[in-house]
Amino acid sequence: MSTSATTNQSKNAVKYLTVVLDNESYGIAVLKVREIIRMQKITPVPQLPNFVKGVINLRGRVIPIVDLRVKFGLKAEFADRTCIIVVQVKLPNETNVHMGLIVDAVEEVVQLSENDIEPTPEFGACIDTSYLTGMAKIKGQVKTLLDIDRVVAPEIVKEIAAAV
Repeated sequence: MSTSATTNQSKNAVKYLTVVLDNESYGIAVLKVREIIRMQKITPVPQLPNFVKGVINLRGRVIPIVDLRVKFGLKAEFADRTCIIVVQVKLPNETNVHMGLIVDAVEEVVQLSENDIEPTPEFGACIDTSYLTGMAKIKGQVKTLLDIDRVVAPEIVKEIAAAV
């Protein structure tokens, strides 16, 4: 492999933080991740969707918390490794908002090239896959790659931002 081919491959590579939700692995683009924090007391906010658990005070900033397990209809049990991933979500009006995502555990950071990522399979018209960027083959396992800007629908993000 030539040096230029190696350089092109590394330019097209993207790093993902892999997390566990109900024994399945998901990837979040590292560039969206701001920090990983332990679980802490979440202040409920009334009249938000059930997957929005409330808000936390993170060094003086109010951050809405979304339980990805509930959002995806998965089993949501708190354990020792349950944590919050603080991510930056871009709204349709180009504003950036910080949000916390509850996950069962953090696995690792992996670097994926375009060859490692398969397009999202078609599941039929009744299943929305717009929040998926693709499927990755990592160490013999398939991991679902999430588009964090679309995981929480933009209208829900606006509703959360207005509530807090």
